[in-house]
Amino acid sequence: MLGMVVVSVLATIVGIAISLAIDWFPPQASTAAEDIDLLWDVLMIASVPIFVLVMSVAIYSVLLFRAKPGDLSDGAPIHGNTRLEIVWVTIPFIMVSALAAYGWVVLNDIEEKQANDMVVNVTAQQFAWRFDYPDDGKVKSNQLVLAKDRPVEFHVRTEDVLHAFWVPEFRLKTDTVPGLTTQIRVTPSKIGEYEVVCTELCGLGHSTMRQNVRVVSQEEFDTWLSEEQKQEQGEQASAAGGDQASEGKRVFTEDGCASCHSLADAESASRIGPGLDDLGDTARRMGKRHGQSPAQYVRAAIANPDASLTRDFNAGVMPTDFEKRLSPAEIDTLVKYLLSVSGGSK
Repeated sequence: MLGMVVVSVLATIVGIAISLAIDWFPPQASTAAEDIDLLWDVLMIASVPIFVLVMSVAIYSVLLFRAKPGDLSDGAPIHGNTRLEIVWVTIPFIMVSALAAYGWVVLNDIEEKQANDMVVNVTAQQFAWRFDYPDDGKVKSNQLVLAKDRPVEFHVRTEDVLHAFWVPEFRLKTDTVPGLTTQIRVTPSKIGEYEVVCTELCGLGHSTMRQNVRVVSQEEFDTWLSEEQKQEQGEQASAAGGDQASEGKRVFTEDGCASCHSLADAESASRIGPGLDDLGDTARRMGKRHGQSPAQYVRAAIANPDASLTRDFNAGVMPTDFEKRLSPAEIDTLVKYLLSVSGGSK
């Protein structure tokens, strides 16, 4: 018995030392990261002794009370020990309650609303992220850019299935649930470039659903925001003036097409769906077979992609709700753009 206690104590000390020595996480890049890492360490310090105690008792019992070879008799009847049962229920209850209270305090501090916070809307869809800044010139971007030390309140939603918005260096993650907008607050604390990762299995292109987040100084952020505003105003003016090419390219890159299809003009190289650089020839050939013009064929393929499958690509991969996501004008612009850059307008 004494030997088991000595071994258990040594195993606990070694287990705690190893758990604290392991570098479990990437570098900290938010003000919440230090508190979350400390919470993790506390949980490990509390968990290792419990794990060692349970395993020690189990191993000790197996070795000491195991049946001898050939002994098929029943064990001696026992009625338990009320005092012992109260102890082993009360102590874990107190420990779990204390850890839960500590976790709640940390979470409450992290989620507390900050002064001068910046709202960023995050939209997830198979298999891309979109970001817009409603309070900062209504800028829309495929890249997430944040200012160091400026609190951010993310409003996260999805246009199709379950996704999860996670930046490992920020230590915070939230699921995107259809029909709901979830909120999460972060204050970036380290300048650098990190990665937005989807951690919910959301379809064939799940592993490619990644995007960059850049944390920059407030001055650099203001410059980036000003440039994005000018670019967006220029695109709007071009669209109003009849420049459908730039507007079609915007729809292609911002509404998820670029996350699955390769297109040289849009600098997209994804291979989840068919490449579109030869779409013009395909639309003429397939449209003629079905009595459609190239534009009609492309529009039908967007509306009902499973009815126009290309060899080596399966049904159920491309979302079938683009007619709901995009306005008729946006679909027309997208179709004309795709045909114009793939030889379909010749």
